[in-house]
Amino acid sequence: MAKIDWLKKVPIAHRGLHDLNRARWENTLSAFEAAASAGFAIECDVHLSADGKAVVFHDGTLDRVTGTQGNIDALTAEQAGRLRVGGTNDHVPTLAESLELIAGRVPIVVELKGIPGRDDGLVSAVANDLKEYAGLAAIMSFDHHLIRLFGKDAPGIPAGLTAEGLLDRELEAHFSMLAHNIDFVSYNVHHLENRFVEFVRARLGLPVISWTVRNLADKAASDALVDQITFEGFDPRNA
Repeated sequence: MAKIDWLKKVPIAHRGLHDLNRARWENTLSAFEAAASAGFAIECDVHLSADGKAVVFHDGTLDRVTGTQGNIDALTAEQAGRLRVGGTNDHVPTLAESLELIAGRVPIVVELKGIPGRDDGLVSAVANDLKEYAGLAAIMSFDHHLIRLFGKDAPGIPAGLTAEGLLDRELEAHFSMLAHNIDFVSYNVHHLENRFVEFVRARLGLPVISWTVRNLADKAASDALVDQITFEGFDPRNA
């Protein structure tokens, strides 16, 4: 397992330090620059483009963020880069562009967004971008079919499970992922009190971070149970 104590050090800005998509939008270079300048770690989302590149985008569809129709994975990285985000001057960046901007100033946690049957090569594409990156970086995913590829397609990169849920069947599915060399867990802040999170921290000694913390009350609840927060919409330094 990779050493990843750095994940505990500073709060993680969810999709960068955006302003809830008023003027500075999520998953943009502007949001990443704001986070890096403020000293926050960065979480971002990536999809696989039509030409096999990792592009920074959360949704599978384009409409909410770009106001256009279609699916992000139907576009090449160049085509995606021509789209404006939220009517601003920001474009849809590649992961490579984002890493070049961040330049190791703060840690980055990359969440891989899978689309079964349409994401072959996503883990490899992300690993290729991170291969020569000198900064602190980790990958994670909700998608179990991607996590099963982490060890083979992204060896040596700290890897995590993004998860939620309190039902036994949900927790058992999470436990099954521990066989795939998971280095940390990112869990829904409203579901933190459960036997899986407790086992991961107390028995395995792995870091657990929470998502998505949107106020000081949620931060206090998270701080009592896990190691770090993924936040948006407020400044956690005001606690």
